[in-house]
Amino acid sequence: MNIEQTADGSRTLYVPELDEHYHSVKGALTESQHIFIDMGLKHCPLNAPRILEIGLGTGLNCFLTLLTAEEEKRHIHYTGIERFPLNMEVIRQLDYPSLIGRGHEEDYFHIHQTPWEEDAVLSPWFTLHKIEGDFTNYTFNQGYDIIYFDAFAPEKQPEMWNQALFDGLYNVLNKGGILTTYCAKGVVRRMLQAAGFIVERLPGPPGGKREILRATKQHI
Repeated sequence: MNIEQTADGSRTLYVPELDEHYHSVKGALTESQHIFIDMGLKHCPLNAPRILEIGLGTGLNCFLTLLTAEEEKRHIHYTGIERFPLNMEVIRQLDYPSLIGRGHEEDYFHIHQTPWEEDAVLSPWFTLHKIEGDFTNYTFNQGYDIIYFDAFAPEKQPEMWNQALFDGLYNVLNKGGILTTYCAKGVVRRMLQAAGFIVERLPGPPGGKREILRATKQHI
């Protein structure tokens, strides 16, 4: 696994075995901020949303969410599932707090250091629950308001993108809840629609992907 700098100055990881990056090489920070914070979290009107992230990875989405919770004074409960946790040496080399969240360095490290399978209060506004497990055979038993779907690309990890899994996510999402993902492929859009979502194609991040998807579970 190699650490590479992306176009906006933030770093990401490259996995040679999959020939895949954890984030867009056009800008890791720009991508995460646009897709998951601006098009996801900030689109949700709730003051205390429950968030599920599929693919905790580097913790960048989680860290941005924590910073937004602090900024907007929203009580967020954040669940992240990850099958292959990263070690702290890699986390420190990514050094996201130097670009965002100065003064919150320990918060970023705590994302990766807190125990698995239990709630950890990282700030008065942010509680984290980490699951070390395989999303493809894990059963979620509570409702969420926002889902960040950030698995590796369908052509790299096809087992993470199938109808049964999207059906399951639809069922654990509260009415009015949303799912955001960077992948705008037609097959993914059709699976989300088949699960029951109303799906929007939205502009992608600056300099990055042309389109992304936001899927909403109707109130009725």
